[in-house]
Amino acid sequence: MYVCNCNGIRSRDVHFAIEAGAKRPKDIFASQGCQAQCAKCVCEMRQMIQESRDAFAVAAE
Repeated sequence: MYVCNCNGIRSRDVHFAIEAGAKRPKDIFASQGCQAQCAKCVCEMRQMIQESRDAFAVAAE
């Protein structure tokens, strides 16, 4: 599924970027070698980052 239609970034690309250390949408775009265009995807990327942090926090307990 596409998260960013403008740059063709898929959810798996976002997950790989997060696993590689992306902490902000800007980091995800950088990992794909692009920049935000319309920025409609930024909220979804932030949510994915937060869900990853939450899952990591639970796993660490």
